[in-house]
Order: sequence, then C-alpha cells, then structure tokens
Amino acid sequence: MTPAAPVVPAPAAQITLAGHAARLLPQRAVYLAEFGALLVADVHLGKAASFRRLGVPVPEATTAATLRRLEEALANSGASHLVVLGDLLHSALALPPGTLASVLHWRRRQAGLRITLVRGNHDQRSGDPPDELSVDCRDGPITLGRLRLVHDPAEAPVPADTAAADDGAGYVLAGHVHPAVVLSGRARSAVRLPCFHFGPRVGVLPAFGDFTGSHVLPRGPECRIFAVAEGRVVAV
Repeated sequence: MTPAAPVVPAPAAQITLAGHAARLLPQRAVYLAEFGALLVADVHLGKAASFRRLGVPVPEATTAATLRRLEEALANSGASHLVVLGDLLHSALALPPGTLASVLHWRRRQAGLRITLVRGNHDQRSGDPPDELSVDCRDGPITLGRLRLVHDPAEAPVPADTAAADDGAGYVLAGHVHPAVVLSGRARSAVRLPCFHFGPRVGVLPAFGDFTGSHVLPRGPECRIFAVAEGRVVAV
C-alpha cells in the first residue's frame, strides 16, 4: 500500500471578521477579497536609514526587503487596493535619495495599485509621503464594509448601539503595537513570533516592516491568536 502523503498546512489562514472573509497571509498582511484590499500595518519604510542618518549603526537593505515582501503579498493575493494602517514612513529622515529611489522604483512597478494610508503617529511626525508615490492619506477611522480601520487600537470607536456591537458591526482593525506571541518548547526554550491578535472588538495586525520591535498583548478568553512562522500562519 502506498503511504498517504503528509498533510501540509496551507501557508495562509482563513477567518471571518464582522461577516467579511479574511485571509491572513504569512507576509503579515490581511487580504479582504470582497474589496480587493490588502491591509498592512506599521511598514516603517526608511527606519534603518533614519537611524543611520543619526549616526546609529544598524542593518542595511531593510527597506528593500520590506518592499520585496509587500510585492509578494500583492502578487499572491491579487489585491488592487493597498491599505496601510499607519506608519508608512518611519520619520522625516526616512527617505534619503537612495531609499527614495528604491521606493519610487517599486511604486512604478505597481502603477495601477490604489494606496490608502490611515495616518499613524509616525506619519504625523514625518509628514505625508511624497506626491510621486500617489498615496491617499486620511485620518482614521475609515470604513471598509463593516470594518473600521484605525492605527492605534486606543482610537477604536466604542459602538453606541450595543446590539450592533454584539453582532460584530464596526469591528476595528488596527496596528501600532506590533503584537507578538511567545511559544514555549522543551527544556524551557521559548520563541517570540509576530502574530495577528483578534479580540472581541478589536483586531491588531503584526508590524509589516522589518527591523521593528514587538509587544505581547494580554490574551483574553475570546481572543484568537495566529502566529507567523516559517512562511505560515498558524492558530495558537
């Protein structure tokens, strides 16, 4: 008898948010097929460049790696609309000529892509991205179906209608805190992984950008946690 082939889990995870089908991608993004929208948070383009301009020795090529992963997520999902839940740029120093040239080159390859930025705290300090990037910049929250999109979970609007809140209307998606989960193994080993953190009213996306920190959020009984590890999204 031929042994059965091993079951390989799909790299993405499927969930429902306020009645909308959502795919959690291993690139640390959420794809909403109903709207053709790819959601990411905390891209922090130019963070390493900002540190180097201040004289801090940090890794190079992090922006290039972030753009490659973003291009991969767009290609794999087929999204026509990119929504950034805050902190597209890291600072006013984020786009020296070389970094700006790389970002503009990426944008030209994505000429047909609609990009919306929900301004975050870093965007407030850095200012809106250059006009050549053709980014529609807005203050949150913005609405996508029954979803409310903000940057900081603390900005999440409280539904005035309790019944609407109970059936999922106005579910909030945010970024800002760079959620992570710690998984324990044998011999007291542990690993810290970026994760999607979905509470009863607010979901928080992992930081999309490389060279970013992370924060472990409290896990309540109604929370759903999905870790990103080795190119897969796994419920934990």
